[in-house]
Amino acid sequence: MAPPLKRRPGFSRRAQYGLFISYGVAVGGALIGVTLLLLSTFNPPAYAVVRGAISELVTPIASGLDWTRRGVTSVPGGVSSYFGVRSENAKLRAELEAQRTLTERARIITHENRRLRQLLKLRDRVTNPVISARLVYSSASSTRRYATLNAGSWQGVRVGQPVRGPNGLIGRILEVSPNTARVLLVLDPESIVPVRRVRDGLPAIAAGRGDGLIEIRSAGAAQVLFEAGDSFVTSGTGGLFPPNIAVARVRERARDIAQAVPLASPDALDFALVQQSYFPEASAPPPADPAGR
Repeated sequence: MAPPLKRRPGFSRRAQYGLFISYGVAVGGALIGVTLLLLSTFNPPAYAVVRGAISELVTPIASGLDWTRRGVTSVPGGVSSYFGVRSENAKLRAELEAQRTLTERARIITHENRRLRQLLKLRDRVTNPVISARLVYSSASSTRRYATLNAGSWQGVRVGQPVRGPNGLIGRILEVSPNTARVLLVLDPESIVPVRRVRDGLPAIAAGRGDGLIEIRSAGAAQVLFEAGDSFVTSGTGGLFPPNIAVARVRERARDIAQAVPLASPDALDFALVQQSYFPEASAPPPADPAGR
């Protein structure tokens, strides 16, 4: 015998309330449907008003659901785009790093070419060059300032010859061997160079300090005022350094003794030019008087 059907949901009030609500919703939906059907059949204008009111209520909900649906469906595309952007960003960063390396290399080559062109122009301009050679060593960490040149007596280098770069005087040859030479830099405390001020020809002495600077002293007049930016060049006095080679520029205003910055830094040069020592031509004696007067 089949078990009897259970028409009641038991003694659970929650189940009873749920069943009652479902029945109520079903009956209410049926009544609303019948009412709308009758209105659409017998009173279309009233049905249009009701339909508009229902649309006003349902449209915001439908819009929100549609926005949610679009957001959910766009998540996979957004994730894919994110990883695609990361990959593209990494690729662009790699290309940028490669371009930065090429740019730095091009800057180095351009700087080197500029310096070599300046040296070639200097060699063409100087009438008595001995040789252009590489500065292979400079004692920048010592108070004694020397440099080594990869050219010596076999290349015509002699003691006392001046050494200069494109920007100015570097020093003079101190010692010579067959293929190398030792240069006493203008920065060395033992270096003394006769100079003159460009703007008025004031004679002065440029002496090294051993700390990367040059000390400018007046050669004759007392209470001389040096202005910041005063430039000094070799005067040719002494017959060693040719005249008009740039030496130094005064850092700040001073009286009698001024600190100056060398215009040619040996630490920043690869090549230097060795010149013949400068000896001013002796003036010719006046012609003798045939009559003995």
